[in-house]
Amino acid sequence: MHVPRVVIAASLAAVCTLTACSRKAASSASVPTPAHRYTIATVGKVEGIAWFEDMKKGVQKFAADTGQEAFMQSPAQADGAQQVQIIENLIAQKVDAICVVPFSVEAVEPVLKKARDQGILVIAHEASSAQNADLIIEPFDNAAYGRHLMERLAQEMGGEGDYATFVGSLNSKSHTEWVDAGVAYQREKYPKMHDVADKIEDYEDQNKAYQKMKELLIAHPTLKGVQTSAMGTAAGAGLAVEERGLQKQVAIVGTSLASVSGQYIKSGSVRMISFWDPALAGYAMNKIAVMMLEGQKITAGTNLGLPGYESLVQSKDKPNLFFGSAWIDITKDNLDQYMQ
Repeated sequence: MHVPRVVIAASLAAVCTLTACSRKAASSASVPTPAHRYTIATVGKVEGIAWFEDMKKGVQKFAADTGQEAFMQSPAQADGAQQVQIIENLIAQKVDAICVVPFSVEAVEPVLKKARDQGILVIAHEASSAQNADLIIEPFDNAAYGRHLMERLAQEMGGEGDYATFVGSLNSKSHTEWVDAGVAYQREKYPKMHDVADKIEDYEDQNKAYQKMKELLIAHPTLKGVQTSAMGTAAGAGLAVEERGLQKQVAIVGTSLASVSGQYIKSGSVRMISFWDPALAGYAMNKIAVMMLEGQKITAGTNLGLPGYESLVQSKDKPNLFFGSAWIDITKDNLDQYMQ
């Protein structure tokens, strides 16, 4: 599986322009020599899925553009304990900074504190509740994103009927924030909608999402909608809906990639997906790390020179939490421009 290459290519081309870099063939590319070369490790939730493979490409692009020693490691499974072990190893290597996308914020808190206590800078992503990060960078305000997804789901459902919500894990902070905000919005704006299955966990596994969606359709034959969170869930749930010929009855809205869920958008079993560019998120984390290592302050309005991160918004309640404005919606109407 691959990320929507049109989006990634366009986004990274914009990065090159904004950072005054020039793309050359790999064989002839010249890597700049920075005044100070830092070692920056990025830790994703899981190895081998499209989302984090593309985040890795963003990290690699940052390394190529800047000459910094930037690399990415992720656990073989979406598991907090495995992330902790990777971070322990990075602490032992005495890296300068760790950028992390926690599978479970709570699971990594102690090891992130250990890293900071040893002078390692910590940048977190998809972790707005983290207590042991020097800075948290989110692609957008999670509550606003959750309301956005629910509003679309409500439109697809005609504002009434039974629906369910999926999360990768109850420990996935961003997922639970999206769902909680969406459900609160539904209860306020669409009282005729009913959440019949709250926060079904699929552990970031598309096959598990498929199986759980099949069970859901049997348990709730009047189901009209689903809001999903993990990257592969919309596709897994979409397949289950498609197999039963329920594309017109059940609407699926959630976070995914065009390359993963595009065929189900075409068939109508997925009505809309939203996402942010994981390559740019990886690039942004690493750029912030270097800025902070060099003594620069990240403040409201900081421009990272990246699409969606041109003017960061600072949280009023948490000074080290910053948001971009980087979500993208894909429906059947605009799918083609995001597919290769």
